[in-house]
This record gives sequence, C-alpha cells and structure tokens, in this order.
Amino acid sequence: MLENLLRHGAPEEQVRALTGWQPRGDRTAAVDLHPARVFLHDTNGVPALADLAAMRDAMAALGGDPERVNPAIPAELVVDHSIIADVFGRPDALARNAELEYERNAERYRFLRWGQASLRGFTVVPPGKGIMHQINVEHLARVVMTNDGVAYPDLCLGTDSHTTMVNGLGTLGWGIGGIEAEAAMLGQSVSILVPDVIGVRLHGGLPVAATATDLVLTLTELLRAHGVVGKMVEFHGPGVTALPVTDRVTISNMSPEFGSTAALFPIDAETIRYLRFTGRSDEHAGLVEAYAKAQGLWHDPAAPPSYTADLDLDLSTVVPSVAGPRRPQDRIPLDGVKAAFREQERTPAPRAGQITHGSVAIAAITSCTNTSNPSVMIAAGLLARKAAERGLRAKPWVKTTLSPGSRVVMDYYGQAGLTSSLERLGFTLAGFGCMTCIGASGPLVEEVSLAVAEHDLDVAAVLSGNRNFEGRIQPEVRSNYLASPPLVVAYAIAGTVDLDLTTEPLGADPDGRPVYLRDLWPSPAEVRQVIDEVIRPDMFTRAYAGVLDGDERWQRLDVTGSATYPWDPGSTYVRRAPYLDGMSQEPPPVTDITGARVLVKLGDFITTDHISPAGAILPSSPAGRYLTGLGVPRHQLNTYASRRGNHEVLMRGAFANVRLRNHLAPGTEGGLTPNLLDAGRLVSVYEAARAYQEARVPAVVLAGEGYGAGSSRDWAAKGPALLGVRAVIARSFERIHRSNLVGMGVLPLQFLPGEGADELGLTGHETLTITGLDVLNGPDLPPTLTVAAGAVTFQARLRLDTPREADYYRHGGIMPYVLRRLLTP
Repeated sequence: MLENLLRHGAPEEQVRALTGWQPRGDRTAAVDLHPARVFLHDTNGVPALADLAAMRDAMAALGGDPERVNPAIPAELVVDHSIIADVFGRPDALARNAELEYERNAERYRFLRWGQASLRGFTVVPPGKGIMHQINVEHLARVVMTNDGVAYPDLCLGTDSHTTMVNGLGTLGWGIGGIEAEAAMLGQSVSILVPDVIGVRLHGGLPVAATATDLVLTLTELLRAHGVVGKMVEFHGPGVTALPVTDRVTISNMSPEFGSTAALFPIDAETIRYLRFTGRSDEHAGLVEAYAKAQGLWHDPAAPPSYTADLDLDLSTVVPSVAGPRRPQDRIPLDGVKAAFREQERTPAPRAGQITHGSVAIAAITSCTNTSNPSVMIAAGLLARKAAERGLRAKPWVKTTLSPGSRVVMDYYGQAGLTSSLERLGFTLAGFGCMTCIGASGPLVEEVSLAVAEHDLDVAAVLSGNRNFEGRIQPEVRSNYLASPPLVVAYAIAGTVDLDLTTEPLGADPDGRPVYLRDLWPSPAEVRQVIDEVIRPDMFTRAYAGVLDGDERWQRLDVTGSATYPWDPGSTYVRRAPYLDGMSQEPPPVTDITGARVLVKLGDFITTDHISPAGAILPSSPAGRYLTGLGVPRHQLNTYASRRGNHEVLMRGAFANVRLRNHLAPGTEGGLTPNLLDAGRLVSVYEAARAYQEARVPAVVLAGEGYGAGSSRDWAAKGPALLGVRAVIARSFERIHRSNLVGMGVLPLQFLPGEGADELGLTGHETLTITGLDVLNGPDLPPTLTVAAGAVTFQARLRLDTPREADYYRHGGIMPYVLRRLLTP
C-alpha cells in the first residue's frame, strides 16, 4: 500500500498515515490507492459495462467525447457465472448445459464482445474456461507488474468478494463494488481507511484425516469469533512454509467469510515454485523473487511483523468438519453433524418414500475454493474409485454435479484414471464455472421437489463451496453444508446428513457388508503419489494457450465496435439504466431526508443474496410477471444474475429472496411488505416502493448486525436505490456493501452502540426525518446525524468513512462524480 501511494504521488499526510502505522493506533485516516488492474466476472461485468456505455451516452449528451470513458488500467473479465447445472449425471451434461447457456445468454455475450471491441484495455475470457479466481491464480495474476521499465506490486481489485483468493499467491487484492470498480477502471483511486492488521501464526501440521477445507472452515470460525470486519489478516509462522500455494489460496479465498478485507500470505520459495509450475516464465518468476526480497516482502518465519492482534492456530488441532446449515462460520465437527441437524426446529414429517428431513438433495463438487486444490480433488477421485470398487453408488434422489474452476482438473483426473470412477457415482462433468456455489444449481430431482412441496421437508445440499446462506444454493433446499470434495462424495453415497459418518456405514456392498467412510478415505501418501505422478506444468500451459479465443459459438457472435452502444429497446437482458438521466454539470445541494417511510425492517446478518438474489426468477415474482408480460416464455426467465444488465428486472428483484423475513410482515417469507400509504395492505416490496415514489415519499431500510454480508453485489445497492431508498440504518454493515450504498448515493447510517430498531422501540410504521445533512455541502463530515422517527429521536453515526465517499454522496453517487470529473478539462 505504501509503495502504491509513493508511486502515485499521494499527499504527504496519506504517506505518513502508513509510515507512522502503529499496531493499536487510530484508524480514522484514509488513503487513496490506485489498483494495478480491475478484475470482473460476467454477472457484475455486464452491468458495469452497461454503466460505462450509459456514461458514454451521457458524456455525448453533455457535449463531451464519449471515448474519454475508457479503462485507464487493465480490466479483465471472466465469463463464469452464467452456466447452470440443468443437466447432470449424463455423459452429455457439459454439452447440454453449454448449449443452454448460449441460448439464454447470447445477447449478453454479444454485449461483452462489443465492450472488448470498443474499449481499450478491456479483456474478456470467454465461457467454458473456468472460474475467475482459479484462472487468476493459475494464469492471470502477475504478483509483480511491469510497465515502462518500472516493477510494482500487482494490486488486484475485483467485483467479486472472493478476489482475495489471489492473496494466497502473495498478491494483495480484495473485492470492491461494481460501481467502485467502474471508477477505478476510469483512473479514479479507491479510498480505504488505514486498516488494523491481524496476524495469524500457523504452526504444526495437518492431521492425516484433515484437509485444507477443514483448515479454512476452522479459520473462518476463529476469525469470525475474533472479529475482523474491515481489517486485514496476514498469515505467518512455520506453518505457512508447510502449506503449498494451493492450500494457501483455499484459505485466502474465504477472506470474505472471515469478514476481513484481505487475507494475505507472504511471498516465499513456494510462491516462486508455483509460478513456474503453472507456466509463468522463469524470467518473470525470477523478477518476482528479486522484487520481493528487495522490497522486504519475502517471508521470514523468524521475524514476524507487529500486528494489531495476534492469533495462533496449531494445524494439528484441525479436525474433519463441515459448516452449516446457514452460515460459513458455523463449523461442525464431522462427528457432530447428525446431532446438530437433529437440534434444528422443524415440524415432524412423514417419510416421502426414502426422502425425509435431512435427505441430501444436492451433492456438488464445485467452487474455486476447493477445485483449485489438487489435494482435495484427488482425494475425492480416490474415494470415488474405492466406493465404486465396493459397488457403492450415489443415492438416486441426490443431484450430483462436478463443475471445476479450471480445465486442468479434468486433465489430471483423466491422467489419473479417476474420471470414470466419479462418473459411476454420478459426478459427470456439468460445466466449467461457478454453478452450484452461486445458486446456479438448476432443478432438483423431481421426486425430491414433489416431496419437499408436499411435506415441507428440510432437505440438504452438501457442496465444496464457500457460502451457504439461506436461499442461495437452491430455493427448495433449506439446509446447506460446506464440505471438502471427498466429503461431498461420501454424503452423496449416504444420501442423508442425518447420519454420523464417523461411526455409521455409508451403505452396504453387493454382499450386504457395511462400508464405512474410514474404509474409503485415502491417505495423504496416496493423494501425494497421484499428484506427483500425473500433474505437470504442461497441463497449465495447454489449458491457457487459447484462453481468450472462445469456442465456435463465441466466435459466431455478431459484433462491431462503436463509440456508443446501439441499445435495443426490445431487449430483456441489456437496457440503459436511468442513473444519469437528466444529470446536470454541477451537483445539486445536499438536503435533509424528510417524511420517509420504512420499506423493510430486517434482522441480523442480512446478506446481499437476501437483498438482490442471484438465482432463478420465479414466474410469480414481480420480475417474473414483468418478463412474462413482455412475452418471455416461463422456461426462459433465467436467473437474476443473468439479467443484471436490465434494471427493470433487478429493481423488481430487490428484497425478493424467497427466504427474506421482513419484520413488517411477520409470519411471511419472501418479498412482502405493508404499503404504509394504503392502510398497511400487504404487497410486494416493489409495489410498495413504487407507491412511495409516486407519492414522492422517500424510503428507508432498518436492519440489524452485518447488513450486506456476502457477495460484493452492486445490485444490492442499485436495486434499493432505484426503489427510492434514501438511507439504510443498521447496527453494522459489511464493508463492500456499505461502500456500494455510498456509490449509489444511498446514505449508510449506523445505530450507536447498544441501540437498534428494537431497543429504541421502532416498529417500522413511523414517519422518519433525517436532519444535519446540509453540513455535507461544506468540507466537514459530521460524526452523527439526527433521526426523528415518530415520538422517538436518536443520533445515528454517519458512515461516510472518507472525504472521497462524502464527495460521492454529494454528487449522487460514483457515476455522476466520475462523469463530472471527465467533463472537466
């Protein structure tokens, strides 16, 4: 960070804020960083590109040159979020899912190709190549960048919160909102408070039965309990040296689940070995080593830095675990899963054939978190081989999918002879992309869906992913467990989580003899032998040789470059959003928020999935009704994630998660709220918001702790902003979402310690007025604002954390701010 400030000529006070950093010092100073590159995926990249296209239109309308809206630094986008696991367990699953992907998304992909043709420095990795973070680690990340003879750190900021995966390669990077990414692409700095840094000393070695997945779930529990939101984590100690880069990136991937901004491993000999092994040149690997040593970035286990707080983890204490059923930090030792599941409250249900509470509906080897790690992937393949040899199969009601984050995985599976064993258990290749991990899991086995609907069953998903929030993985699945790939295979065979895998058999062989997990679990030596024998550097060079080319379908997409995008008024995927309509060259003065009504009142740990779901668009939802009203067939509604280039769909999807619990509508789930202008009639959140907008009544959201946790989803800010939400008052915010709210001109306010909506007696039916905002017309940032809610008046902390964020808010958001700057000669 300090190098970045010095290279870009930052003000002296910012440089001193870092050179004078003390472990337990004041954390009010902000620094403005310039990323080396911006990293995007398609579901955030399409709306970001749509915003850039809209900015070009606005620039032209205001008399400027539209081509001034152009990336000033490399912008790299990977298409990985759109393929859905519609077809599974069949040899043609990959081909069919890819065909369906193009049928649904050809218009979006054509738009991306326009961006690549029209914007300088905008690179697109086409569909079918893998998952962005795995591609970043295996191919794109430089660790050290060079430009005009200058070497400097590869500071990578991405529109996905798991951009932190690259931290395991010794590269600093984190997730930012799509709105903030657009500004960074256009040369604006990214403002961040000087952080606390938490040191985690690793020592010892993992036990025989434990995996890197068990380690990262243990760290997630540890760091969430300590509290690292808004802080950075650094790993050090002798245990770091013992971890391969593939284990390190698994750990860094889950930094958002820790709550931290970043989770950095140092550069050492293992980093250099990995760079060479994955096809980076000897020259570049040598540069990284020389630069790290010259700049003091090389790992010295004997000389740890000073940290704000020091945590310690003995790797030998890690035990086989899963996390769930609703939060990544809720780790359960494997021998406690059955008991923990039975403790959950649920109504008794008759057995629907063999399907009942706890039946595994989805078993998915998915997500870059684990598919980047050969040790757990080979372990899954070896377990599958042993199970197949004993005559075991996945239960027929389990939807089994394999969706690696890199094409290299299938190469080494083939070389090791493990593909056929996985296929015999139902784990055929479904696609190269995020798929089940982000909720693109497709339909369940039909008999499971029928049983869930008829008997209100609590069925489970077991996946090797990084998130398991309610409603994220599949709308019909309530309980979701994060597990290592070999445990995913084991649970597919068992068919239920209502089982102790450490003492009870997974099943029986053809002779009726019980088969236990311990009978199938491969030893570390077995796994190591396969890795050493089959995984070679040329697998990586082959996989990435034509990474930008795309298949025939990609090449056939018709596109021409032009300064402005030719919007199609009939499009249901890409439309010009109204954020910049009627924008003046000077921002209007900031005024108080008066006469506001509460749109929704929410509890703790409301995720961006709750606020803006990514999964399937239901025909009965406001977005589904809008699309079917335009003639879109029900089977082509697709997902919210795929339609993020269409604001009309996404604003209707705001607060539409089927598992959202709005305290203004007790006893209900989903996007319902009372219309407080119509005697409290219960309507969709979208309908209530439109009624308030028509009456010129501003809307406010009340929330609890951790508002906006999870994905760095800009639409979780854009959607509410388009619904007229002027402020969110919460007990606390997750970092990226708070930044996104500011970026859309939505005011984040935080209850003072010990206070909250319930503590203050707020029902959510009050009329609210927020005063003191006029101070923002000057240079000052008031620490608190006054909120009058009916008979209650209280102070709320203003969460515009930096002077730059105050500028964004004054201008109505990042986009108007950047556009006005570009208009200034």
